[in-house]
Amino acid sequence: MTFREKVAALLEQGLIEKPDVFLIDLNISDAFKITVTLDGDHGVTLQDCIDISRAIEHNLDREEQDFSLEVASAGVSLPLKMVRQYKKNLGRTLKVKTASESIEGELVEVNEEFITLAWEAREPKKVGKGKETVQKTQRVPYSEIKEAMVTITFN
Repeated sequence: MTFREKVAALLEQGLIEKPDVFLIDLNISDAFKITVTLDGDHGVTLQDCIDISRAIEHNLDREEQDFSLEVASAGVSLPLKMVRQYKKNLGRTLKVKTASESIEGELVEVNEEFITLAWEAREPKKVGKGKETVQKTQRVPYSEIKEAMVTITFN
């Protein structure tokens, strides 16, 4: 079993004990720096990071292979990657980039194939002069999403 396989197996075992926490990324550099990025259905606590770190670190032998380990939550500065992340952000504002456009709107629907965004737009009136506010919605298949970020608003 390679070092990476061993780390992945220990990580998987640690996550079994925390069903609401899930893996976003596992990276092991050539210098054996292990970086684990987690997210959770209800967020990730410091204790979640400590528990996953211990599950990995306490079961690896530094005499066999020296390594460094960093376990962190995904945070708001990272783009959404998994359907599970979209589901936990239902009702929040997202900025979604596709190959042809950039859309900012409230995430109103999430399923296994696409997301649906809703927003208000100002458009010319159909009759008369001026503009009116209209409600718009758009389905965006995951296959078309280049990047999706949660927009942070301060009220």
